[in-house]
Amino acid sequence: MKKVVSNMGIFLLILSIPACLALSGVQSHRYSKLTKEVTSLEKKQSELIEKNKRLISDIGVLSSSARIEKIAIEELGMEKASSKDIVRIEVKKPK
Repeated sequence: MKKVVSNMGIFLLILSIPACLALSGVQSHRYSKLTKEVTSLEKKQSELIEKNKRLISDIGVLSSSARIEKIAIEELGMEKASSKDIVRIEVKKPK
């Protein structure tokens, strides 16, 4: 009986070695796959940051007062109002 249990223990030990190697291979594959995914996401993040910087720069250029004034005068036919043309209206809040 002891010999059967001993043989069974040795048999299980022998079977566990290839199982451990197989699990190690699976973990290695998963690690490699996740590393590639992280690298891809970091690259995409870097591209998005650069795009965001360009868009912020474009906002600064497009919202400049000189550009807006030029469009107002040249394209929309507007002109600066003189101080006598400005009418101030005071609105009182109802109580």
